[in-house]
Amino acid sequence: GAPVQDVTDTWTAMTMGAVGEVVGRDLDRIRGLLVELAVRHRDTVMVGRTHGQPGAPITFGLKAASWADEVDRHLARLDQGAPRWLVGQLGGAVGTLAFFGDDGPELRARFCARLGLADPGISWLTARDRLAEFGHLLAMVAATLARIGNEVYELQRPEIGELHEAVGPEVVGSITMPHKQNPEGSEHLVTLGRLVRAQAGLLLEGMVAEHERDGRAWKAEWAAFPEVCLLTGAALDLAGRLLAGLEVDGEAMARNLAASRGYTASERVLAALAPVLGKHRAQALLQETLRSGAARGQSLEEALRASPDLLAQLDAEGVRSLLAGPDTGAAGAMVDEVVGRLRSGTRP
Repeated sequence: GAPVQDVTDTWTAMTMGAVGEVVGRDLDRIRGLLVELAVRHRDTVMVGRTHGQPGAPITFGLKAASWADEVDRHLARLDQGAPRWLVGQLGGAVGTLAFFGDDGPELRARFCARLGLADPGISWLTARDRLAEFGHLLAMVAATLARIGNEVYELQRPEIGELHEAVGPEVVGSITMPHKQNPEGSEHLVTLGRLVRAQAGLLLEGMVAEHERDGRAWKAEWAAFPEVCLLTGAALDLAGRLLAGLEVDGEAMARNLAASRGYTASERVLAALAPVLGKHRAQALLQETLRSGAARGQSLEEALRASPDLLAQLDAEGVRSLLAGPDTGAAGAMVDEVVGRLRSGTRP
């Protein structure tokens, strides 16, 4: 009375449990590594970049805490979702359990209990949301790891040089150009993330299934589901090794911030001028002044001093106080909040 799909759906649910344990274990380790980075670099000031351009100062600790916080949400999703997808399947030919007579529901309950799975209460032969949810959670995990990898990839460009992957004796920098050190680990994380997202899309397509059994949807899972699991596992292992050996160059971060010639403090100047001149007038005046100053090779302070309109609102002492040091706002406080919450095991 049990068709092939009852067997395959049940072992797929058991596999989701096993894979979920591995994902949870590895995510927990990665979260710990990120918390350590956040604490160590709570006050390591660097350039914050928006749209690929230098913006205002941040700290590397803030960046690492953001990653850790995102990883923690994935761990919460694993815990919250497990009761939905760790269920057995015993539906019979069309999901009615008719083959087993009146004992069908009790048989299913005992069958699921014996395997350590929950009783779904109703057959889910063409209800494929469980696999789609699990697959997309793994895709989100891989996407987070790709976000971290992409940041490491970008920030270890020689012209930026703020992060560096650890280099072991087995690493080949470049086959044809020996002076290069390719960002292998971070590059692979981005690639793996793309592959997982592509395969997870097939699991989502499986939700559009027909009638009481649809092999077109169900059998596509046989290819997509293992790939999602295996590729995510590879990404988790790689991310753990990358973060464990990640080198943070605080001096390079300070040099890059200094290279902005103070222009990353423009937000603070705008905040001081807006209450006096009005936000729009202050912004227009600052943009014109700073654009001209940058073209002349002036620092922010020199550009401000060259503007009579701005000097009328900001005296020399006011300019000095605004530019006294990098303003990272509440970055340190946010790092402390995230670290404290994750170390205590509480969630908002």
